[in-house]
Amino acid sequence: MLEDFTTEELDLGEAAGDLAFHTIPLALIDPDFAKRQLILLLREWYMHPNGQLPAYEWAFGDVNPPVHAWAALRVFRIERKATGKGDVLFLERVFQKLLINFTWWVNRKDHQGRNIFQGGFLGLDNIGLFDRSSRLPSGAYLDQSDGTAWMAMFCLNMLAIAIELAREDKAYEDVATKFLEHFFYIAHAMNDRPESPGDDGNDLWDDDDGFYYDVMHKSDGEHLFLKVRSMVGLIPLLAVETMDEEVLHKLPQFARRLKWFMTNRPDMVAQVASVTTVGQLNRRLFSIVDADRLRAILKRMLDEQEFLSPHGLRSVSRYHLKHPAQVELEGVTYSADYEPAESTTSLFGGNSNWRGPVWFPLNYLIIEALQKFDYYYGSQMVVECPTGSGQEKTLWEVGTELSQRLISLFTRDGEGRRPVFGGNETFQGDAHWKDLIIFSEYFHGDNGAGLGAMHQTGWTALVAKLIQQSAGKRSGTP
Repeated sequence: MLEDFTTEELDLGEAAGDLAFHTIPLALIDPDFAKRQLILLLREWYMHPNGQLPAYEWAFGDVNPPVHAWAALRVFRIERKATGKGDVLFLERVFQKLLINFTWWVNRKDHQGRNIFQGGFLGLDNIGLFDRSSRLPSGAYLDQSDGTAWMAMFCLNMLAIAIELAREDKAYEDVATKFLEHFFYIAHAMNDRPESPGDDGNDLWDDDDGFYYDVMHKSDGEHLFLKVRSMVGLIPLLAVETMDEEVLHKLPQFARRLKWFMTNRPDMVAQVASVTTVGQLNRRLFSIVDADRLRAILKRMLDEQEFLSPHGLRSVSRYHLKHPAQVELEGVTYSADYEPAESTTSLFGGNSNWRGPVWFPLNYLIIEALQKFDYYYGSQMVVECPTGSGQEKTLWEVGTELSQRLISLFTRDGEGRRPVFGGNETFQGDAHWKDLIIFSEYFHGDNGAGLGAMHQTGWTALVAKLIQQSAGKRSGTP
């Protein structure tokens, strides 16, 4: 056991979520170390007996987005693609512990047992109107679009891992079915319609705006959308997975259970995009977001006056620069506007900057989601990119466009300047500094200048994976 405390094994990140993102670029050069890091956080000296993973060293009890399963699966596939053989034992070790973590989420973060989740700030600090980790006034509570979508993504990640393991051990077909069912329940709850039996019509999708929002439930029974156009409404895109036809042939019990659901619970599967319809090459798609809603979200996301900046997706829409989101509660008006750089509020101690800047982790996940959607839709799904430009692109091409914008943060423009260095002339022009690239924590939402911490945020190294993808040919599952 002492071998796990060697210097080599020290945690890569200050937060559990950060560490997960750090392992992706690391897996390109040292997959064994990346795997050890992911396993380490699941060991008994980090993971609570009840299944909770510590958020970060200054507040173990806070909650980071549940991205550990996603990272483990990506590291597994990166190594398999590079070497021709995946580490099934690693995947199995991680999966067993994440079963406990998943149960903790279900039992602790579903306020009313409706498969609609909370979770608090979930790494997005001051992105909302309130401090989402604190109690709201007058006993109000939030149904969180991001918290619910993260759990749907968690389900699909666990489903994908179970299917990988079932290729070697058929016993995992049963647990794959469990995560399939749970995903159906979450997707149904997030997208429920009034006409569905037993539903009250309260969901997280606003038809008027064509966007997902958090919903605040007040003590008097009133509920209302918190209409902040932010990453909170884009995160539902991340709950997406594709399935090749050969999987259903190799896993007949899982295939039968899927068929049973489609036949006997049409009310459930109706809320899951295209699960009943095959896409290109007879693939299946599991997604919270159907084709119509996908188009509606992308129309806003790819609008340069909203989310799409020259160097990636903003965390809050630029629309709020002139139209701040506001809500009144107990005579107090709460508001959120667009702030492209450092925060101007004291929320979360004033060191929270999610109201406009570009952050790499979510941009990376959205690119990956677009690639998955394209794997299913192919050329049948094209959207205008940028919105209003008249240029139509496939979703793969949209992902490529976002990748290039993120990569451009670090490359020289026509004047020989790197956006990441902003107005720092020493870095921009000094022969000794101009090629020393820094990994900034986040980036200015309008001009791409690097902001926040400069030498601790390994998640920005995700750009290495984007560069690798851009240099290679499109092939296989993203």
